[in-house]
Amino acid sequence: MFDLPKYGDGVCLARMAELLDMLAVDRARLRRISVVVTGSNGKGSTAAMCARIGRAYGLRTGLFTSPHLFRFNERIQVDNVEIDDDALALLKRKVAAVVADVSSRRGEQFGAFEALFALACLHFQKSECDFAVFEAGIGGRYDPVRLIGARETCVTSVDYEHVELLGNSLELIASDKSDACAAGGTIIYGENCRDLRRHLVEYHRWRGCTPLFVRDEISVDNEAQSASGQHFDFQFGYHDFRRIELGLPGAFQFNNAAIAVTLFLLWLQREQPRKAPERIEAAIRSGLRNVRWPGRLEVIEQDPLTVIDVGHTPDGIRQSHASLTAIHGGDDWILVTGASRDKKADEIVGVLAPSFDTIICTAAHHKGADPQAIAAAARLGNSDATLHVAATIADAVGLSQEMALEQKRRVYVAGGLFLAIEYATVAKGGRAEDLEFF
Repeated sequence: MFDLPKYGDGVCLARMAELLDMLAVDRARLRRISVVVTGSNGKGSTAAMCARIGRAYGLRTGLFTSPHLFRFNERIQVDNVEIDDDALALLKRKVAAVVADVSSRRGEQFGAFEALFALACLHFQKSECDFAVFEAGIGGRYDPVRLIGARETCVTSVDYEHVELLGNSLELIASDKSDACAAGGTIIYGENCRDLRRHLVEYHRWRGCTPLFVRDEISVDNEAQSASGQHFDFQFGYHDFRRIELGLPGAFQFNNAAIAVTLFLLWLQREQPRKAPERIEAAIRSGLRNVRWPGRLEVIEQDPLTVIDVGHTPDGIRQSHASLTAIHGGDDWILVTGASRDKKADEIVGVLAPSFDTIICTAAHHKGADPQAIAAAARLGNSDATLHVAATIADAVGLSQEMALEQKRRVYVAGGLFLAIEYATVAKGGRAEDLEFF
């Protein structure tokens, strides 16, 4: 997209501020209309739910997420419609020209994500969005989303990831992600952050930020999940909604949905107070029921039943597997697994291997770790399992589908984003080599 490295030089905040100003982005308005989603797992789902609620409420709604799964345009949407190629190309030329100017004058290199963030801000402004949901890239302290100055943000969850940038403890990681919130704002924390409550309360005390925690100040109750759907009860302040249906599968989505609802309620209270409660509830119910977000426990085929999951941290993978079992049962699965070279492959495969008696180890075309190393990790995690090694995703698709049909079994694809998306692409007749990521 941009002829830029993935990451720019050092801290990007000053050059990003200059870039936005030169693009004539109205940052005061951007702040008014925007909320920011940070976290280790669940960011994309939470952002999608929040945006869908805003759209159901009748707001022209922008959504900025990363990474994309199948097509670059997925990253920037207005009213659930991806930016089209012509608009993307036009804005790209404009942003690239200003990036080159600022970079030359400052003697600093921009990163591709920084340029794309600026493009999204410009697209939402030109589209006259009333509401915008931005997903952070990495962390929050030095991520471009901090330039928004959002007063309503969230940390969906914390796990050990990008420790070289964010810190080697959960306290440091949570603190970094929290800094996407402006002073005096409100930060919603997912339930796996509750053990960090004392640290986070003190961290925010003198910034005037208000921390809210799922299952403390925000109530989630009576959760139910099955293959046909799931629902839960939600309560926050005077809002009390019973049996909210949720279109995304997995127990972890209750946490994400509660965050998304609260994020929207807080923003709405600030921007459009005294609105009819029944209109708010109708938008929340419609938004959560109709939201779609690919890759999370997604059923891509029925015969044989094939489920993919893009989770790529040990905790996220652990939660997804628990939900797979709760929804579809734990028997008769063939696991297709792998991990990216820059992830903790031993830990990721070690989480999955003990629960499967048949495991196919493979490597994604993009960043895939050696399948023999994956097999060694699987053997260490489950010495009784029958292991197969597939050199490519195409080989893994062919082998797993053939075995599942012959043995009347099901296929679960888990271990990383590239693994899952490439598997789905090949299973539908495409080629992993044709996918483009950054």
